[in-house]
Amino acid sequence: MYALSLRRSRGQVQPPPILRADTLVLDLEAHTATKDDQLLDLTPTEFEILAAFMRHPGQAFTRLQLVEAAQGVAYEGYERVMDQHIKNLRAKLGDDARAPRFIETVFGVGYRFSAEFRHDA
Repeated sequence: MYALSLRRSRGQVQPPPILRADTLVLDLEAHTATKDDQLLDLTPTEFEILAAFMRHPGQAFTRLQLVEAAQGVAYEGYERVMDQHIKNLRAKLGDDARAPRFIETVFGVGYRFSAEFRHDA
């Protein structure tokens, strides 16, 4: 009952925020990600990167912007670490860097989420 009171807004119960792209589903409240109805084992950083991508499909993000989205603050020394996070995230999504379905490389900039997007809630 307590959880419902947290979601009440003007007397209405609000559904949990769900982000969808094709068979990829991100539940921001439950902090879960599934693809093809299979739970993905994402680190907190990978989850936050994916959430930033799915909230802003088609937007190109620099590595520094992704560090800030995932960590809350941007540290320039971590920019190249983002490449490893993207590599790991692509592997978990079954995305091929040469022919990406979800995460595209934007040369000279960084990355962008490319899947057809639908936002529920």
